[in-house]
Amino acid sequence: MDDATLSAPRARKKAGAPAVPAKVTGERATGAVAAALLAWYDRHRRRLPWRAEGGRLGDPYHVFLSEIMLQQTTVKAVGPYFTAFLARWPRVADLAAAPLEEVLSAWAGLGYYARARNLHACAKAVVDRHGGAFPADEAALLALPGIGPYTAAAIAAIAFDLPASPVDGNIERVVSRLYAVDEPLPKSKPRIKALAAALTPHDRPGDFAQGMMDLGATICTPRSPACVLCPLSAPCLGRAAGDPARYPVKAAKGEKPARTGIAFLAVRADGAVLLRTRPEKGLLAQMTEVPSTPWKAGVPVAGDHAPLPAGAKGWRVLPGRVSHVFTHFALELEVWRADLPAATAAPAGHRWVQPVDFAREALPSVMRKVLAHARVPGA
Repeated sequence: MDDATLSAPRARKKAGAPAVPAKVTGERATGAVAAALLAWYDRHRRRLPWRAEGGRLGDPYHVFLSEIMLQQTTVKAVGPYFTAFLARWPRVADLAAAPLEEVLSAWAGLGYYARARNLHACAKAVVDRHGGAFPADEAALLALPGIGPYTAAAIAAIAFDLPASPVDGNIERVVSRLYAVDEPLPKSKPRIKALAAALTPHDRPGDFAQGMMDLGATICTPRSPACVLCPLSAPCLGRAAGDPARYPVKAAKGEKPARTGIAFLAVRADGAVLLRTRPEKGLLAQMTEVPSTPWKAGVPVAGDHAPLPAGAKGWRVLPGRVSHVFTHFALELEVWRADLPAATAAPAGHRWVQPVDFAREALPSVMRKVLAHARVPGA
């Protein structure tokens, strides 16, 4: 950790949980909500690898790294990745200096790979524009590549104690229940954001944000919220209505469109597998893949997409299919396999990779599924 990212100690106010008014209206009422939440957080805060202890502000790099990783991913899944990234790139300058291919490889398995590219681009921008220190300004943070309103607010509040209001899924749920917001998501997001901002105190806004996150993760859970243990149960309109789990109200989701394709698994006699790097833009950009047809609706057609001739034995279709769900569509892949002589050369844009070297490749989950489906050793 360099001097630019060291956090300073701050005093903590010791207080019991105050009485909370029955309705969350007015400055005094919202102030009481914040005081009750902070008193609860001081007793029940979660210990997380990226969270500062002992009344210190969060390290900006740690907050940034964890928040990017936590987008659409669970705390449990992120923990080992966060620890591994810090061990490999302990400062933001170290991450900025790393080749993108190494960052993508270290990210493999965490999903939503655009986040890894944004992570790397942002680290480079912090070094180039700000000398390796994250700016202590929400607007300046928002101007960095890959940082949206939520992440900018989270870093501003947690790392710099600025009165910013990050709203993640946990905070969204707590606020929507507290105020019984009837308008469905996503249309209600601006109102929920405004309500959360009105609750955010000027004193300890970072702890307040983390306390709201913890409350949503441990007490105000999506199903069967533990209202009897909640420090905000008295003013909660969702609880008063008798059905807090109804909130947040969500618009009905349509079915995800289905796409199909064929993955061509070419294996040499020496065990090497034919792989290639996906294009620089688009889904799974710059990740490693088993060559495949385009992923489209309908019955998959091989056409001329096979990466090379299959030799005397030809391409054979393996039993079953590989299923994978992306954000906007569901994918099913047939896997066709060809076994080739050890001397077979890789076609342009492709490379032979031994299974022992798979760990160095930025293989996304769907491609690891393909290799596992074909029972490739080391997959």
